[in-house]
Amino acid sequence: MQDQDLSASFDRLYRLSRLHTEVDWVTRRKRLHKLEQLVYEQQNEIADALIQDFGHRSRDETLLMEIFPSLVAIRHALKHGKKWMRARRVPTAWWFLPAKNRILPQPLGVVGIIVPWNYPLILAITPLVAAFCAGNLAMLKPSEFTPAFSAWLKEAVAQYFTEDELVIIEGEAETAKAFTQLPFDHLLFTGSTAVGKMVMQAAAQHLTPVTLELGGKSPTVILEEVDLDRAVARIMTGKLVNAGQTCIAPDYVLLPERLQSQFIQKAKQWVNQHYPNLPDNPDYTRIINSKQYQRLQHYLEALDPNHIHPLSDAPNDPQKRFMVPTIVTPSDMQQAIMQEEIFGPLLPLVTYDRIEHALELIKQRPRPLALYVFGTQAKHIDHVLQNTVAGGVSVNDTIFHVAQEDLPFGGVGYSGIGAYHGQFGFDRLSHLKPVFYQPKLNGLSLLAPPYGKRFRTMIKTLMK
Repeated sequence: MQDQDLSASFDRLYRLSRLHTEVDWVTRRKRLHKLEQLVYEQQNEIADALIQDFGHRSRDETLLMEIFPSLVAIRHALKHGKKWMRARRVPTAWWFLPAKNRILPQPLGVVGIIVPWNYPLILAITPLVAAFCAGNLAMLKPSEFTPAFSAWLKEAVAQYFTEDELVIIEGEAETAKAFTQLPFDHLLFTGSTAVGKMVMQAAAQHLTPVTLELGGKSPTVILEEVDLDRAVARIMTGKLVNAGQTCIAPDYVLLPERLQSQFIQKAKQWVNQHYPNLPDNPDYTRIINSKQYQRLQHYLEALDPNHIHPLSDAPNDPQKRFMVPTIVTPSDMQQAIMQEEIFGPLLPLVTYDRIEHALELIKQRPRPLALYVFGTQAKHIDHVLQNTVAGGVSVNDTIFHVAQEDLPFGGVGYSGIGAYHGQFGFDRLSHLKPVFYQPKLNGLSLLAPPYGKRFRTMIKTLMK
């Protein structure tokens, strides 16, 4: 899209947002219903587009990880949104009584949304749910790395929405750069930390507030008393969904040294059980493109072959971008695989002798988007939770904290700014306007000049 077309689309939505600062629930509900229809009625088209983009993308995984949670998010907003948009009572300091305070949620205006390639449906829909529920108009830029999905989205949106509600912007990196430079009322970006820095810098030109959902190296802590069979099953589930191309996938595992060989053995058994005939298994997704495949391959090539533990006997296939799930046991924490977010089906195991050693390794790194802890004793689990900071946590499971509509989803520090989902998303994309109501009869005239003895007595009493 040409810059002038991009600007024209934005200008139209901007003008409309200023004409209609009050957006009733009927309008918001209609937009959410149209979003629900789009997802529900286009399920096959969505799966087909993602299969085309990935080379192969599990159809059932798309249903589980994208379509179903998108519908859950929409229906949650439809159920609760009318209540969220009501004026909220808040306490009033007693010396101002009988005055009262209220918080009035209002639409921000036009929300910009930049969507990554790994989960292009749900990471488009959930921000749109928040934007529409909060009464905003939206422009959305899907990833250039999922061209089939982007083309489907643009065509499908035109069937359900007018260009006065939602605009889809296709294009390469230059278009994305121009998109970030528009004076949105809020800009929500999901992607890498490196690109997130550039998005924030561009948004700063117009003081555009941002929500950045980034990534990082999300650790998993296995405690001494762990149920290892359960831990391996849940860790491998979270790691291999979408072939590890998940921002909250377990990035590396910290575990007692005595459990390392058992973990590898159980992980191999789990993969063989859940992904039989791996190269032709319809449930196992391919790496999105050759660039990402080569990046992952370079991680393996930099390691001692004795530290590489494939979980299947099948060979990697660069032509099909098929990569075998692999555990690695790096000897050096400075190796690239331990410094960069992996975003693929490679899982490092790092052993520790004391839990404090494991916690120190986590604290030395930027704060992650997710953290996982496996154990059976509440005091040990709580010790990990109290001594780590992460965007979100699952205990005795992985990734599914993101599916809770009543929990905020977001990062901290290098893993992101701001959180959304459910009411947290509604509030994030609303202006929560504070309003003070002063009644006709009030006592503030007693605090007006000329000041004298009575004033000083009153103010001293209030200060006590």
